[in-house]
Amino acid sequence: MRSQYNNAAWQRRSPGWLRWLLRNLPIVLFFLLAVTGMVAVYLAFNPTGGDAELIAAAVGSGGDLSAPLLKIAPEKPVLQRLAQSRRPVRVGVIAGHRGFDSGAVCADGLTEAQVNETLANQLVSNLQAGGIRVDLLDEFDERLNNYSGTAVISIHADSCAYVNDLASGFKIAASQQADSSRLFTCMEQAYQAETNLFYHANTITGDMVDYHAFGRIAPGTPAIIIEVGFLYLDRELLTTDSEPVVSGLTNGIFCYLDNQG
Repeated sequence: MRSQYNNAAWQRRSPGWLRWLLRNLPIVLFFLLAVTGMVAVYLAFNPTGGDAELIAAAVGSGGDLSAPLLKIAPEKPVLQRLAQSRRPVRVGVIAGHRGFDSGAVCADGLTEAQVNETLANQLVSNLQAGGIRVDLLDEFDERLNNYSGTAVISIHADSCAYVNDLASGFKIAASQQADSSRLFTCMEQAYQAETNLFYHANTITGDMVDYHAFGRIAPGTPAIIIEVGFLYLDRELLTTDSEPVVSGLTNGIFCYLDNQG
């Protein structure tokens, strides 16, 4: 066993730094372990060369150091929510009484069915020229069964007999099987603006309100029936000078299409 004297003599002969190291050995070991741990952490989380370049470029350009530069995440599929486009526009135009009967008949043989068909054909041409898909339909056309479209309009005319000097003007009834209010309003305003005819709200008949086609077309399809004028006092406007009539019908449809929700 080494004596205390020998230990003391050895310590006196040893260099000063060695004696200090021995006295503070626990602290030195702790310091070395701490430094080793910091180096390991740094190496584990140090950005790769490519990431370091991105960081340097961002800092140099005043860019914001956002999450993608600090955390590399695997790519995930992006589900983009796209606004639903409107369904294709399709308009049904019924030439009143066509393929069924003559409708009102004038003394000279002019029939309501003839007037209705002429106006319907002109309306169809205008809509097609505007890029609208149109179906020209008979009064009791089989295609009306569950017909689904953007709108349906049935064209009719009023009596060819003399009623009184006030029997001039037009009237409209809308389907209750769908929200047809916008179609109704557009047609009323556009038709009156083009023809300057009076709107006969008080002469709308039950046959118009309960028009058979309203119950045959697909639920949810807006529809109206319009009596474009009286064949007695409004005959010239409905036949030889029909441009305002057709323009009113056309503008009414386009007004509705342009203002769909």
